Formats: sequence, C-alpha cells, structure tokens
Amino acid sequence: MSEGGMAPEWWEEACAALGARDALLATLIARSRPPAVAPSGDAFATLARAIVGQQLSVQAARRVWERLEGGLGAISPQTVLQAGAARLREAGLSGAKASWLVDLAEHFIAGRLDPRRWREMGDEEILRTLLAVRGIGRWTAEMFLIFHLWRPDVWPIDDLGLRRALVRHAGLPQKAPRRVWLEAGERWRPWRTAVTWYFWRSLEAEIVVY
Repeated sequence: MSEGGMAPEWWEEACAALGARDALLATLIARSRPPAVAPSGDAFATLARAIVGQQLSVQAARRVWERLEGGLGAISPQTVLQAGAARLREAGLSGAKASWLVDLAEHFIAGRLDPRRWREMGDEEILRTLLAVRGIGRWTAEMFLIFHLWRPDVWPIDDLGLRRALVRHAGLPQKAPRRVWLEAGERWRPWRTAVTWYFWRSLEAEIVVY
C-alpha cells in the first residue's frame, strides 16, 4: 500500500453505508483519508514476499529479498524452480522458507493457484487454495485478500491490531474466545475490509506498506 493509486471501486459505497448506520465508523471515516492503493500486479511475488518476511524485521526482509532478486533476476515461479531450495538458501533464506517458496512456485506452475480464476471465486475458496501452500497461514492469506485482491468483506480476526481496536472501540475483552471476535464483525457485513482499515488507522495513522 502506498500513497499512489486509487481506492477500490467499492470504497465510497462502503463508507456511505457504514457511516449512515454506525456513529463510531462515521467518526473514524471522517478522521482518516481513504486508502490509496498501488497494486503490485504480481500475485506470485506478493505471496513470495510474505513468506520471505515472516518473523523478520522490515529491514532484514528487504535485504533477503534484494539478494533473491540479485541472484534470480525476476522473481517468478519459473526462476524459483530453476534455482531450487539450495540456491535460495544462499540468499539468506532458512531451509523451511526455501522449501516453502519452491512449494509456492509448484502450485503456480501446476495451476493449483491460478490468478485468472480468482475473480470468479469466493473468499473462502481462495483462502483454501492459499492455505494448501506450505508457509502460508490464514493471516497471510487474509492480508492477500485485502491488499492484493481488495475483497470488500474480509474480517481478519487473528490480526492483533484489529483485536486491539475492537477492545478499544467495541468493548470486547482482551481474552475473548474466537467466536466473540467473529461475531463482533457481523454487524458490518458486507464491508468488513473497510471497517478493518479504519480500525487500523484509529490505532496508527501511518499507512502500512504490504
């Protein structure tokens, strides 16, 4: 996410609907400018970056990614498979992450992950295909739905920032069971991505880059 680009086409409709029926959201929407989206355009590279960046600082993840680009050139399913896990490890990846990148590349090559089909698929169906890749968990998959595919009704309750906002704004207990976090979002369907965005911004004004 960056300052460039445009908000998704459904954003204004979502904000109008949320603001009309929820005073809290109306206030949060008025305080924050809408997102400006600069899509990466490449699903494989986006998911590969997510795998590389797990449990690393932003700076460390950037260094590893730059070494990968230096060694492979363009990051694609083909270049990753040609390199193999051993060469990926030379760029600074752990053995696990190297094998996960190879698995991701194999899913793309075999068509088990096919971006051309995603427009016709529901969120849960896409999540299931992403979660079949080793190294991709639900949080990563949901961030992909939000920031790459810009699906309008994603509710990533495993995200700590969203939970913090729900504690602050909706009065949820910090140790609420999972079903409570899920049920809390029902009143904001079908625009829970926008709600998530404004809750994030209520805690941190700086726009996060994904």
